[in-house]
Amino acid sequence: MSSRRSRSRQQSGTSRITDDQITDLVSKLQQLLPELRNRRSDKVSAAKVLQETCNYIRNLNREADDLSERLSELLATTDTAQAALIRSLLMQ
Repeated sequence: MSSRRSRSRQQSGTSRITDDQITDLVSKLQQLLPELRNRRSDKVSAAKVLQETCNYIRNLNREADDLSERLSELLATTDTAQAALIRSLLMQ
């Protein structure tokens, strides 16, 4: 066990996580990522899974920002009644 990991365990007390749990969590993350989902037979490093997870989250944030901007533009160009209806549907 690395000294960093053993120090972390000593400091954290009750919040211990095993190598098996880390492996399981990385595997679950891998299944959520479209880029890595179908690579079951290939061994993918935990670092690669974490890197791809960060990239995927960044892309999702960009997409959400783009969609929000497009929606704002749409609401600005529609009449008041339609905009109110769209807003009420979004709030549900």
